[in-house]
Amino acid sequence: MTIMDRVLTAGFRHNSKRLTKFDGLTPSETLPPPDTSRTYMLYLHIPFCVVLCPFCSFHRVCFKEDKAVKYFNSLRQEIRMAHEAGYRFGDIYVGGGTPTVMPRELAETLELVRKLSPIDSISVETNPDDLTPETMQIVRDAGVTRLSVGVQSLDNDLLKQMDRYEKYGSAENVMAGLERANGFFETLNADMIFNLPHQTDESLLRDVDLITRELEITQTTFYPLMSAESTMRKMLKMMGEVDFNREGHMYRLILDALPSNYTPSSAWCFNHKGDTTDEYVIENEEYLGLGSGSLSYLDGMLYSSTFSLNHYNRQIAAGKFGISRQQALTPRDRLRYFMLMNLFGLSLDKKVAEAKYPGFFRKLAPEILGLKIMGAVRDEGDKLVLTRYGMRVWILIMREFFMAVSDFRDLMRHAIKEELDAPGPLQIRVPTPELRPPGAY
Repeated sequence: MTIMDRVLTAGFRHNSKRLTKFDGLTPSETLPPPDTSRTYMLYLHIPFCVVLCPFCSFHRVCFKEDKAVKYFNSLRQEIRMAHEAGYRFGDIYVGGGTPTVMPRELAETLELVRKLSPIDSISVETNPDDLTPETMQIVRDAGVTRLSVGVQSLDNDLLKQMDRYEKYGSAENVMAGLERANGFFETLNADMIFNLPHQTDESLLRDVDLITRELEITQTTFYPLMSAESTMRKMLKMMGEVDFNREGHMYRLILDALPSNYTPSSAWCFNHKGDTTDEYVIENEEYLGLGSGSLSYLDGMLYSSTFSLNHYNRQIAAGKFGISRQQALTPRDRLRYFMLMNLFGLSLDKKVAEAKYPGFFRKLAPEILGLKIMGAVRDEGDKLVLTRYGMRVWILIMREFFMAVSDFRDLMRHAIKEELDAPGPLQIRVPTPELRPPGAY
């Protein structure tokens, strides 16, 4: 890791932790009333997994069928409540956990949203063992246009260290599943991880070659290893120590090894002969998250739903949303967030930025000047474009941002008892549509 990398990492880490602090239990009486002239991105969280991977810090619990059925029923009710409150959705992203752990329950949930809103696209995460003809048919019939498969690595030794080999199969089995799924959906994405402990340059380059040249998969995403402090301790025991000094070197290996017919749509996502997007936060600045453990960003506020499944189910049964914490972004933070996510998608349109936030470039002049001096962005007149070096910088930024979110998830897991013991019910309601002024935010 270079001196510049260390300086940037320290700065991004401090700012990311500040943005994801969420001090104390702060239930919200309302959510911002929706703009009825537009649609929103809907994020749905399915927290169940059969195997809890040691590197994963997302909100997930061990799968039990009875708990999952009850949870899906609550989630569908929360979807109806959001609809009654006036929210309409254009796109859906389903994360976890493993959303396909009960494919028919997932399908019923997606079909409900499609009945209520004009959905254009649906992206769903899954694991390699769910790439069966039956499951793929069920989710495709439910409208899924993008399936993202958590592959992580095609090195059998690394799969064993990650405790994935026995459950999800060997690299050869995973490859066979990807081959079956390739072409079955509009977009098939393979999620890969780089900078794993004991991952060699040769192993990483082989992953790139197998995914892009042998399979020619629609889309692949190479994430840097990132986790919460608690999972770092678990990883140290099961997988070994993470060496962040190798991260920049490995990222450059990936960029150099990718075939010319793969083009980036973000700093870590690459598409085969097409232009699809991997992260819902790039094209949708605001989004509503439903389900236990989901996050929302609406009208300058970050919201987090409870991580307690029992609390979540009780809230929904009482006609209340699951949100238990909120945090306001400062006006400057809102501008920075907008710039962060747009440049993560490789470019920032100047007219769009100024139209949404008048004075945008004047207010963020120091930050933009710094990026230009570093060589992270270049000015093409009508837009700012991320350079190759800028892509590396954005890998650092997003790694620190998601690690801060992961640390927040740890705090939320520890706060489950606090939420259950809170005096009085958590009153989290969305204003009914008839109480909103036309076009109000």
